[in-house]
Amino acid sequence: MINEENNPRLATRDDLKRMGIKVSNTTKLRWEAQGRFPRRIRMGGTTVAWFMSEIEDWLAERDAERARTFYADY
Repeated sequence: MINEENNPRLATRDDLKRMGIKVSNTTKLRWEAQGRFPRRIRMGGTTVAWFMSEIEDWLAERDAERARTFYADY
């Protein structure tokens, strides 16, 4: 049986853009190095991808952070 554990879904750069993650590759690389964004997987050549589950977790963390932060306080 194929499931997420033995056949993880991958997200490409275009998938990230469609999900609303529209930051430059340089920014994503910097965030990855700082541990602020999931690490990419080299697929070959210049092709990279991310585990969809890690991207979804990252987005959920951003949503939780938004719920805790009151920007009017800045």
